[in-house]
Amino acid sequence: MLDKIEIVKPTEIEKRSMEIITSELNGRTWPEPEFSIVKRCIHTSADFDYADNLCFSENAAMLGVEALRRGAVIVTDTRMAWSGINKKKLAEYGGEAFCFMSDADVAQEAKDRGCTRAAICMERGAALGKEVIFAVGNAPTALIRLYELIKAGEIKPALIIGAPVGFVNVVEAKELIMTAGIPYIVPKGRKGGSNIAATICNAMLYYKG
Repeated sequence: MLDKIEIVKPTEIEKRSMEIITSELNGRTWPEPEFSIVKRCIHTSADFDYADNLCFSENAAMLGVEALRRGAVIVTDTRMAWSGINKKKLAEYGGEAFCFMSDADVAQEAKDRGCTRAAICMERGAALGKEVIFAVGNAPTALIRLYELIKAGEIKPALIIGAPVGFVNVVEAKELIMTAGIPYIVPKGRKGGSNIAATICNAMLYYKG
């Protein structure tokens, strides 16, 4: 079996992967930086459904790139998404990534108020007083709370990456955030995840256009 495996140098693996993805898209393209995001989501998941389910509000990807280059911070709803973001690259633009999920006071406040920690995390992000990109990869309650904060005029995010995964209120929360009047990148339907949320952030950080 081993004789059938091609030896590819580590530096070539991503390049080759992107070539395969581009080939299997059979000529389908998107304007950049959307195309880079689509390809990276497929690369991360090996799931070509992202070619069809990724939705971008008008100019959202470029608005995200521009915000990051101005030093916008990223707030995530999971440590996994936070861990996946290239914080060294983010720091080159003066930005930081935050996740408040593990903070003891967040857990206590969520318990006292009878809500999720993810919802509290979005409030903490809103209170930073910075230009913020929210990257949600797990909790639909995070998107619902962001919608409430936006409608109350308490926050105006630079971009919302709405990529929770699952079955309960996931589709509904994504559809809600797409009506909030804020730039968004959303994989419609049940698919998504912390890895996808981080991948979208990284695709914008790596974009060279």
